[in-house]
Amino acid sequence: MTTVDDVSRPSRLAAADEAISVEELQLAARNHGIPLEALRYDVTPAGLHYLLIHYDIPDLDPATHALTVDGAVDRPLTVSLAELRERPRVTRRVTLECAGNGRALLRPRPVSQPWLVEAVGNAEWTGTPLAPLLREAGVAPDAVDVVFTGADHGIERGVEQDYQRALPVTDAMREEVLLAYEMNGAPLLPQHGAPLRLIVPGWYGMAHVKWLRSVTVRTEPFDGYQNAVAYRLRQDADDPGVPVTRIEPRALVRPPGFPDFMSRTRVLRPGPCTVDGRAWSGHAPVVSVEVTTDGGATWAPAVLDEATGGDFAWRGWRHEWTPGPGRYVLGARATDASARTQPVEQPWNRGGFANNLIQRVAVVVLPE
Repeated sequence: MTTVDDVSRPSRLAAADEAISVEELQLAARNHGIPLEALRYDVTPAGLHYLLIHYDIPDLDPATHALTVDGAVDRPLTVSLAELRERPRVTRRVTLECAGNGRALLRPRPVSQPWLVEAVGNAEWTGTPLAPLLREAGVAPDAVDVVFTGADHGIERGVEQDYQRALPVTDAMREEVLLAYEMNGAPLLPQHGAPLRLIVPGWYGMAHVKWLRSVTVRTEPFDGYQNAVAYRLRQDADDPGVPVTRIEPRALVRPPGFPDFMSRTRVLRPGPCTVDGRAWSGHAPVVSVEVTTDGGATWAPAVLDEATGGDFAWRGWRHEWTPGPGRYVLGARATDASARTQPVEQPWNRGGFANNLIQRVAVVVLPE
């Protein structure tokens, strides 16, 4: 007889010589990253924004979809999508990054969605703030966590579940947290959480629950799978770890020139070249970006664009470079206002989370 454990193997690490599996390729086909040339856009087009779908895309009808607010509240609420649209409308530009971005670059490699560095996007999300809804419901004074439940349902490591994530009450009550029903000025697409999703500026993507159907206030810490098991920074299987929360600073280079089809090595003509890209952090605004063209041996300051998108949106940067013929390795590192910066050597963790190791872009400059 087939059991849940037969079809959902526990998390493990790949052997030293183990290739990407068929299961991982299947995940990679469903969940795509941003094409790095799309870093040219201040606002990422919806179809180019990174995507992670844990289970299946639910079949939800916007005309009948409703959100419940219950648990440790004075006045439980049920509000339709139409009623949410009648509430105060806010648009925020927010950079989303998957917590597992960079996982496939680690050694040993955690076996899961095999992200390189492309699991990111910067969109404009429109909706209504969550905090007034919670205040209207009357959050209990001894409340600890707020649990968000999506309509997507599946199995992970033998545990059948709806996708659920919790925020501490203080974080859920932040004025910038949104119940979003539009992306880039259009209704949410099915794969991006239609008809309603949560947006938690500054936090990794696992907190931005899609296909949102309920908000439950609790007076005890939430011990559901995605909080207590999945998204934890741990060194081994027995380590309880610490929770994954805010996005670590990162800068990405928009690859210059044109690519080799298979290797993605970049090819340039000799002469002046503007190296540019985007940088962001969920802890504090980015205040500087440095660029290397020699694999990290030396660094030079980049020029930051004006921060027009707000504290939770990525920021453009650029650096003028005039290479001669030869081979180069480009990279960039960001530092934010809290003095966090990207590491030259990545601290390892078993889940492959919150990895912000400096990107490496191989470049060949042709002979003159």
